[in-house]
Amino acid sequence: MRTSSLRGSRSLTGSRTRWIAALVAGLLVVAGAGCSGDGGGSEDGRITLRFQSLAWQKESVDANKELVREWNAAHPDVRVEYVQGSWDSVHDQLLTSFEGGEAPDIIHDASDDLADFAYGGYLADLRGLLSERLTSDIPGRSWETTTFGDGIYGVPFLQEPRVLIANAKWLKESGERIPTPEKPWSWDEFRRITDRLSGGGGKGDGKYGVAWPLKEPVSATLNLSLSTGGQLFHRGADGKVRIRFDEGDEVVPRTIHDQVNLDGSASGSTLGSGGSDTLPGFFGGKYAMVPLGFSYRQQIVQQAPKGFEWQVLPAPAGGGTGAEAGAGTDGLTQGVSPQTLSVAEDSPHKKEAAAFIDFLLRPPNMVRLALGDWMLPTGTEALRDPALRSQKDGWAVGAALAGALRSAPAQSVRGYPEWKDKVATPAYQEYYSGAIGMGELRRRLVKDGNLVLARYQR
Repeated sequence: MRTSSLRGSRSLTGSRTRWIAALVAGLLVVAGAGCSGDGGGSEDGRITLRFQSLAWQKESVDANKELVREWNAAHPDVRVEYVQGSWDSVHDQLLTSFEGGEAPDIIHDASDDLADFAYGGYLADLRGLLSERLTSDIPGRSWETTTFGDGIYGVPFLQEPRVLIANAKWLKESGERIPTPEKPWSWDEFRRITDRLSGGGGKGDGKYGVAWPLKEPVSATLNLSLSTGGQLFHRGADGKVRIRFDEGDEVVPRTIHDQVNLDGSASGSTLGSGGSDTLPGFFGGKYAMVPLGFSYRQQIVQQAPKGFEWQVLPAPAGGGTGAEAGAGTDGLTQGVSPQTLSVAEDSPHKKEAAAFIDFLLRPPNMVRLALGDWMLPTGTEALRDPALRSQKDGWAVGAALAGALRSAPAQSVRGYPEWKDKVATPAYQEYYSGAIGMGELRRRLVKDGNLVLARYQR
């Protein structure tokens, strides 16, 4: 389970969508063009591929290992060895293995971790290596998340929107309108409802309409801001990216700030917490709702007290002043950073590695991986599976949001990690706590942020 989640329908350049389509078309050209070298084989000619998986929940690990066994049974001449990796250390571990010439052939990661490896020449460009079935099954908006420069360096296969996990009984008894993907709450409506759920005016009784777990505030804020037209990063005609904090970028952070500091409808104590940290308070009736990644449903199913009623709601959409303002797919847009499968540039068996990825991501297999990770598949055929459209555990709500998921805003921005760590994270944290105002937040993100990005674009 990895939460990161997406990018808006507006790309950094007006032409980006068109050349993404061209790149995806390039994936179909000469599918057998990937060459195999002499390494990784045995004296009897059998090839061994190393597949590093970051699956960690039992259901997900079991699904991955079972698929490896099925591949090996059907392909005796190309054996896949399962290698267990960890999300906590994957970037540094991969960098070390790349530099030491010991990288696995097939690499499980996330799209927001690929840029340095793609630009550094560590990952193979997959154009010409993947089947037409796979490349056409995954939408272009998903391929955009793994496109860097002129190449495609990973296959996006699992993704998750951020949703509202709600105390169903509390919400029902309140009499408030229940949002749906077809008619979500607007951000204005969401703020008013959380105020009423908490009693209005922050009663101080320890109960809140919402708890925002914002230990990592940047990705959550930027990804949700796509629903209000926020983009923040803008690429100019010279190819350079600059930060601009427009009206659409203000809506989400202002809503969170006002819920915490003006309305008292959101708990300030959860701002530095991770999603799992809010669950005890949620189960205990302290919070009516918690915005979480879609995959957190697994923890809720496992940990919720007997008889606890919960439901999945779409995140707020658009701006405006009423329910109708958030209606429509565009208003539900979120940014995501899907899980990915890549091939190491140094692998002597790129063609065979790509064939294993193709097998792993056949629609029935992609469904198994999605169910194991409690996430959504990127493949359109897999997404149609009835198991992923069930009302049980909120699967249907997630499936309805899939078409609105886009590449996270900073996906291809050089210098983003430094900007996030040194500029954006402390700025958002101070703003949400009430230590600084909107003007200072804008100044830091834009002025200080552009100084950081400029060093990477000389």
